[in-house]
Amino acid sequence: MTRRETSRCKIIVSDQTDYSGIAAAVIGSGGVAAIPTETSYGLAVDPFNSRSLERLYKIKKRPSSKPVLVLIDGYDRLSYLISEIPEAYRPLMQRFWPGPLTLIFKAQKTLPELLTAGTGTIGVRISSNRVATEICRRAGGVITATSANISGEQPARSAAEIDRSFASSIDLIVDDGDLQRLPPSTILTYRGNRVTMVREGIISIDQLGRGPIEG
Repeated sequence: MTRRETSRCKIIVSDQTDYSGIAAAVIGSGGVAAIPTETSYGLAVDPFNSRSLERLYKIKKRPSSKPVLVLIDGYDRLSYLISEIPEAYRPLMQRFWPGPLTLIFKAQKTLPELLTAGTGTIGVRISSNRVATEICRRAGGVITATSANISGEQPARSAAEIDRSFASSIDLIVDDGDLQRLPPSTILTYRGNRVTMVREGIISIDQLGRGPIEG
């Protein structure tokens, strides 16, 4: 397969040579790239660039009160984002990362307020999608991965869906083919010494093991 172009937005395919370098260059220059993840396509920007975040919120029509989750390419990146790892998270990280499990941590105070939406927390996961993780690595190890959709609509599962919604407002689509229509990532948070389910997604509470997890 070779690179394809539209009149509005560049589209490259995930088996193209240096697809990750191209995507990383877009993200690093303040652009917005649509990339595949294990559950849907997501919109990737530099999470430390406030202007990029402002643009992301604008094109998604996302309320500024809703934070944006991020992908990391390895555990060592957590130190850039969070203040501590709850002990109850460690077995979950070991079992489900890489994978569609988003964990909410206390955020570093230096993170842009738009990223955390003023909550003081940040949602993080390591993707099991090789394309997403390679782009993340090439882009510095931390990128946003909020779903590729207008806020309130269904996440995009194909490059064509993204092209219809965002081609005039984003810079790049990394086409990894049509993704299965799967539930989103499961989201957990830690409150009052308990792990609590925020959103049951592709990983069910039964798979997690109820133990200390409250539904």
